[in-house]
Amino acid sequence: MTKGVARSEFILGGQKSGKSRRAELLARDWLAQSPEHQAVFIATAQPWDDEMRERIARHQQDRAARVPGMRTVEEPVQLAQALTRHSQSQTLIVVDCLTLWLTNWVMPAGDLEQKEASAHDLHAQIAMFLIAIKETAGPLVLVGNEIGLGVIPLGREVRSFVDALGRLNQDVAQACGRVTLMAAGLPLTLKDDS
Repeated sequence: MTKGVARSEFILGGQKSGKSRRAELLARDWLAQSPEHQAVFIATAQPWDDEMRERIARHQQDRAARVPGMRTVEEPVQLAQALTRHSQSQTLIVVDCLTLWLTNWVMPAGDLEQKEASAHDLHAQIAMFLIAIKETAGPLVLVGNEIGLGVIPLGREVRSFVDALGRLNQDVAQACGRVTLMAAGLPLTLKDDS
């Protein structure tokens, strides 16, 4: 059973914790409330290899079966702009997931010069994204991974990514009215100002 749709909700959890399922249930409930309601799913994953292409295809099929009225938009990088573009008072937006979005900025495919430019642009993108969260006209559901609960990872780049994701999660949690932690398919409300 889902708690009602909040103005903005950030759903955190580990892999296969039920984050995406909760977001889909919220979208399904939103669509059921009124024939005028719409739902848009903004996907941030990129199909870098065969396994990821298969995973994306499976998620698309499962999502279409569970929430047939939800439209999918692919946007791996320009998330703030996508929120602004699809924001309407009768439209619930689901973004899945912020971890992959951050990965696309911090570890883009390409040469070193492109990676340095992306790292520089990341701070501006996060600032624009946090503003877009507050300015979105309809309900917003954001999905992200909580990866900072385990052992300290080996390697400077991995530790840097875990730190960056932790900071992003804190900023997004501050910007959202509700924050839900998922574990074993069960929601735990961490914050509810909705």
